[in-house]
Amino acid sequence: MDDLDLVTLAARLADQAGAEILAIRARGYTVSEKLDRSPVTDADLISQRTILNGLRTRTPDIPAIAEESATNRAEPIPSVFWLVDPLDGTREFAANLDEFVVNIGLIRDHEVVLGAVAAPARHEVYTGVVGRGAWKRTGGTDMPIQVRDVPRDGPVALVSRHDADDQRLPSMLARYEVAETVRMGSGLKFCRIAEGKADLYVRPGRTMEWDTAAPHAILQAAGGTVLTTEGKPLLYGKPNWENPSFVCAGAQSARSRDQDGGPAPAGD
Repeated sequence: MDDLDLVTLAARLADQAGAEILAIRARGYTVSEKLDRSPVTDADLISQRTILNGLRTRTPDIPAIAEESATNRAEPIPSVFWLVDPLDGTREFAANLDEFVVNIGLIRDHEVVLGAVAAPARHEVYTGVVGRGAWKRTGGTDMPIQVRDVPRDGPVALVSRHDADDQRLPSMLARYEVAETVRMGSGLKFCRIAEGKADLYVRPGRTMEWDTAAPHAILQAAGGTVLTTEGKPLLYGKPNWENPSFVCAGAQSARSRDQDGGPAPAGD
């Protein structure tokens, strides 16, 4: 299968897992706590099983690494692999919000290649193949998406609800002439930038690679960038699977003054 076939497979499995998650939420579920004190539900585990079974059946030559099993993995990290978050935004899911997603991304030589992100409560599926384009599906129709020019009054910045008390956040935002700050959960933040509804996402707090791989691919395919706070590409396949702090941006004009050497120019 080529990359377009692979992203079609990823989108189908993400959508299928999303439907199962909604069914579980409708009939009730249990919430438990993992060793890192983050929540996990029945929906996480059933979604992961659906996705991994589908990937192993259709792409048996590509290993699949998923959030709920990665910590027990003893094998060396391969050069090409699927990276799966079966339910990104478990806290939002448990709080009965709609900002949770299913992430399926493909990594090749430490870089994102493609991704599918399903937002089941919103009936949306985002897909992207780096170098080929990005799309959003609503109502069964895939429409191309791309990042926007920064609005004349300044960029709209997205931040995680979980970073609300992070003392690094104000200084990170101060590097940009931000017109508005919006709090949002899960990988939807990447997707909102990819479809031109926001311009920045700054993340000082802890994230794992499965949180970001699929939406990172979509944003990059739509013309955006994801860089560490040191200006380096965000790479994958690290031994501990943990990401450093990073910044997502849409148009070039959304870059910080530190990167540009001056204030960010406004778009039309």
